Amino acid sequence: MQLQSRNKILDLRVPKVMGILNVTPDSFSDGGRFADNDSALKKAAEMVEQGAAIIDIGGESTRPGASDVGLEQELDRVIPVIEKINENLDCWISIDTSKAQVMQEAVKAGADLINDVRALREEGALQVAVEANVPVCLMHMQGQPRSMQSAPQYENVVEQVKRFLLERVQLCIENGLYKDNIILDLGFGFGKQLEHNFELLGATGDFVKLGFPILTGVSRKSMFGQLLNRDINTRLAGSLAGAIIALQQGSQIIRVHDVAETADAIKVLQAVNSFK
Repeated sequence: MQLQSRNKILDLRVPKVMGILNVTPDSFSDGGRFADNDSALKKAAEMVEQGAAIIDIGGESTRPGASDVGLEQELDRVIPVIEKINENLDCWISIDTSKAQVMQEAVKAGADLINDVRALREEGALQVAVEANVPVCLMHMQGQPRSMQSAPQYENVVEQVKRFLLERVQLCIENGLYKDNIILDLGFGFGKQLEHNFELLGATGDFVKLGFPILTGVSRKSMFGQLLNRDINTRLAGSLAGAIIALQQGSQIIRVHDVAETADAIKVLQAVNSFK
């Protein structure tokens, strides 16, 4: 299994690490640390050196209660960083956005992948993604980021998330999106209670069977904070356990804050799997 973006190929026979680069003042884990271009480039270079194949750049926080960001402000945050990384580093660049114009401008600036928590449901997003002809990650979310954690409910979380993602896939393909360039994200922490998150994590293999690459994003999430009584800065062990659980079931992309530690964990898992 592989992804293709213009002249780049990402081989997913070996799991890939996606490093998180939030160029925002209010993201839940590293808000404000990489809000200027030089520090963002330095952090991206560090993550690539540590083993990240993809750098995921976000200019608007999607944590519960975060403020909305206007179009021009988001563009001002992400486009210069994308250009710098594209010029200086050998990696894939992902744009984490739901805005059609940000997607469009980001791809022009060098982004190789669109990562959308709203699964291309915002106005114009699907059309832009089709025209951009780059891989797209479709994520499940119940509700909207500002209020998504206000008592989300499911009758069967696995089946409902699966149904939503398959409906989005079908619509995207019908509108011209290339099937082999679609990635799925179960949306951990996006409109899910604690039990929903862990039920989905345990069912990752069911989603792998759908035939699309699975991106797993559980890094430092509140699911580990609630379960283990850990703050954001002490959730590494939980995050690594979650990543390994997903990888053992076939997830191909792991989106993380802690690149070096995750890359090490993947190498250990691969070493064990090489004897099977």
